[in-house]
Amino acid sequence: SGSLAVRANADTAADARTARMAGAAGIGLCRTEHMFLSPERLPLIRAMILAETAEDEEAALNTLAEAQREDFERILAEMDGLPVTVRLLDPPLHEFLPDLGELLVAKARGELDLEGENLLRAAQHWAEVNPMIGTRGVRLAHLHPDLYRMQARALFEAVEARRAAAGNPVAEVMIPLTVSGPELAEARRWVIEAAAEAGLADQPIVGTMIETPRAALVAGKLALHADFFSVGSNDLTQMTFGFSRDDVEGRFMAPYLEKGLLAHNPFDSLDVEAVGELVDLAVERGRRDHPGLVVGVCGEHAGDPASIRRLAASGVDYLSCSPARLPVARLAAAHVVLEATEGEIVMIARRNGGEPSKEVQEALVEAVSRTEELRIEPLD
Repeated sequence: SGSLAVRANADTAADARTARMAGAAGIGLCRTEHMFLSPERLPLIRAMILAETAEDEEAALNTLAEAQREDFERILAEMDGLPVTVRLLDPPLHEFLPDLGELLVAKARGELDLEGENLLRAAQHWAEVNPMIGTRGVRLAHLHPDLYRMQARALFEAVEARRAAAGNPVAEVMIPLTVSGPELAEARRWVIEAAAEAGLADQPIVGTMIETPRAALVAGKLALHADFFSVGSNDLTQMTFGFSRDDVEGRFMAPYLEKGLLAHNPFDSLDVEAVGELVDLAVERGRRDHPGLVVGVCGEHAGDPASIRRLAASGVDYLSCSPARLPVARLAAAHVVLEATEGEIVMIARRNGGEPSKEVQEALVEAVSRTEELRIEPLD
């Protein structure tokens, strides 16, 4: 009959608690960068960016590791016994720095102190023409491998702490934006080394995101170094269309829809023709070279009923959406599984020379009706 689990995107213990109460089957996307953005944490990541010596960088990373370990422990405690997929740092470093233009204005006015001058130099160093397809994700980690090692070590130390407290943590590490086998293999090695340093006895679960057309096309090569895939449908849509979502939606999406140049906004509902086919390829080629490979989807499409139907047809194992969309996603996933079950029963019965019994048909109709009658209000 198949199944389609629904996890949640959650970056804090409070989000994790909300998700679990709403019936999430785990966390499919924990974005570690969000842990750095609070006023208390921002100076910690900036200290790492501004470090001028290896010793300063190591000290800054150790301080960050302590903060991350505490966060991970709390999230793992809330999700005890359920999988928590932790994505290592994804955005470019300029996102943790003040705006370059504002710093230049402040310099022109003579308002920068020594720290401000240092921040300006760092902002100029990390400035890029198109940062979202620049030095981010695993690309950044290959320039600063200790960053991913630190995050992985903090996670595995949190796992060990939870085990010592008689907990049952289930942690998975996700590498963002990989596009080649060697790139992923090296990142996987860092994670495995970090697990050994943290005293983890078992082999860590390490997977990658599928966020670019190339990753989908070479999924078989990536699968050789991955325990799971997670399709990042937001970025995959941007990369496939060549759309910058922030620019497109505010400028020409509305007239495109009005003129019928696009059937719908591909960020609201999955583009079945191109993005859907790339998901098909990722699943098919990944499992061809790694039978039984688990494939999930994290992105806003994982909370959209029409998209869920198409993603289920691709053969994905789970969805991960925001806690607020969990009720809708769970309902849509249940419909898809029930309809698939009905189709399988009819197919088997006809193959055996008959039709499903009246009792089986009535039971299926009743099950679907019960699902349709559910009234679950989205969380605020």
